[in-house]
Amino acid sequence: MQLHEYTSFDGLGLAQLLREGSVSAAELHDAGRRACAAVNPQINAVVELWPADLTAIDSVAPFAGVPFLIKDVAVTMAGRRSEAGSRLGAGHVASFDSHLMTQFRAAGLATFGRTSTPEMAFATTTEPVLYGATRNPWNLTLSAGGSSGGAAAAVAAGIVPLAHATDAAGSIRVPAASTGLFGLKPSRGRVSNGPAMDEIFSGLGVQLGVSRSVRDSAALLDAVQGILPGEPYVTSAPGHSWLSQVSQEPGKLRIGVQRAACNGARPAPAIAAALDASVRLLESLGHHVEEVSPALGVSWEAFVHANAGIWCANLVPWIDALAQESGRAVSLDTLEAATLACYRYGRTVSAVDFVAALDVRNTVTRRAGAVFGQHDVVLTSTMRDVPWPLGRYGEKEEQLDGLGWTARLFEHSPYTPLANVAGLPAMSVPLGMSNDGLPIGMQFMAGYAKDGVLLRLAGQLERAAPWGQRRPSVWAGN
Repeated sequence: MQLHEYTSFDGLGLAQLLREGSVSAAELHDAGRRACAAVNPQINAVVELWPADLTAIDSVAPFAGVPFLIKDVAVTMAGRRSEAGSRLGAGHVASFDSHLMTQFRAAGLATFGRTSTPEMAFATTTEPVLYGATRNPWNLTLSAGGSSGGAAAAVAAGIVPLAHATDAAGSIRVPAASTGLFGLKPSRGRVSNGPAMDEIFSGLGVQLGVSRSVRDSAALLDAVQGILPGEPYVTSAPGHSWLSQVSQEPGKLRIGVQRAACNGARPAPAIAAALDASVRLLESLGHHVEEVSPALGVSWEAFVHANAGIWCANLVPWIDALAQESGRAVSLDTLEAATLACYRYGRTVSAVDFVAALDVRNTVTRRAGAVFGQHDVVLTSTMRDVPWPLGRYGEKEEQLDGLGWTARLFEHSPYTPLANVAGLPAMSVPLGMSNDGLPIGMQFMAGYAKDGVLLRLAGQLERAAPWGQRRPSVWAGN
């Protein structure tokens, strides 16, 4: 299979070729490895490859034989390294498949490597000391976003059609916007984090993937949704497939467009222009669009402070466990300055502080619920600016404490964390391009468990303003 052929299909398309007998799983695996060899030296998205297990692939599975990559955090694959992008976790080998990994296998996905993440997934750029910076395929001097930047860069450059990703403050949507992909953050409780974890960052984190087509993300959600006994959150599956929603018209939606972020920041000119164009597109499709300025219910400072407490406190036992297992000390020799600062900050968070942070989460969630009583969807730009140059995000990080680092993260992507705190579905759709050829994502949020509203809208937008033929300068099919 030639690489220009391999990269022209999405995941469902490749699986259909296998079912028709036009290609074998071994040929797909070989194409994935050649695609990685062609572009990964330039983008540094994939940190490890291994031979995929092709012996148990069911040809009727939705993604039968499709090459796939997992992120170096949250999901575990028996016998494979899972290092959380950290020198402290370097060499750690998972002893079992997480529930999500089991579902990836059942979906027919042929996992053959893992993608880079910032240390402990605690940044919206992907520039870890352990493996070095992941570079954006559209411009190698720029960030690919994070924390799923390795996954996004790999998909955007054509190594795989879709890849595993996680999202605790925008980590699916930020890199999707940065690299021109579709990224869906599902509602809280749709995808299991078990059995080793009950929740990620106290319910803020979810898992799914990034993809070039909307239907691949929808089919992936079909494949991996579901729960194990004892899950802390249960969001019941609908009576239809998510894939079926992509081809259905959404009807006339009440869409609120939010221009200024909740911290008062406004989008850069290129982003604002793309937002205006998106509003015109939505109106041309028959939707009712009006300006909104939703409030968090607390100040921005209180919002950031609560998230810093939740995030940093959750880091402490995770880092302590890695230190105990590895026999390495927690220090600047094993952790990056920002991560160590967050760890130290987390150790100062009292039980009372933590409960107060959860109370902020409740206030914000209730306020968000009221917004979606009046609107079906809220539209924002995914980011306030085009991707930053590599190195900018971490400037003077050694001067920041855990609260300061969290504030920097939220300043970089102020539109995305609300959906995580409130447990809402949200997606980044690659509707815009800047004058200098950089992709621009638009974020759409819907009410709790209304993932189908987003997928119907995404399908409509993909048909009306297709992005599938856009290609970055670094592309495996060239």
